[in-house]
Amino acid sequence: MWTRLESWASFGVPDLLGYNDNCGFFMVEMKIVRGNKVSFSPHQILFHTVRTKRNFILLEEASSSSVKLYESSAIHGLLSDYREARFVACDDWSHIERVLINAPMDA
Repeated sequence: MWTRLESWASFGVPDLLGYNDNCGFFMVEMKIVRGNKVSFSPHQILFHTVRTKRNFILLEEASSSSVKLYESSAIHGLLSDYREARFVACDDWSHIERVLINAPMDA
């Protein structure tokens, strides 16, 4: 189940709140990238730096429509050059879903 979050009251909160009975809640920030670096607000950087468990970043490359899923802990690599950052799933929606649902529930 997905909920789109429009949160101008809590800056930095990711775009989507997901829930699955197997893993509980998780959050996904969605970004479109043009160039080598991904733009994040300071609040988004703080959120993903502090809350690295059960939170993800989903990037779409504007030039190719390629989609890659990253764990929140990859945010610093995404800020410098996303092509060097380690992704956990790429261009396969079934695999992306499995990663989101099967990620450990550690706090």
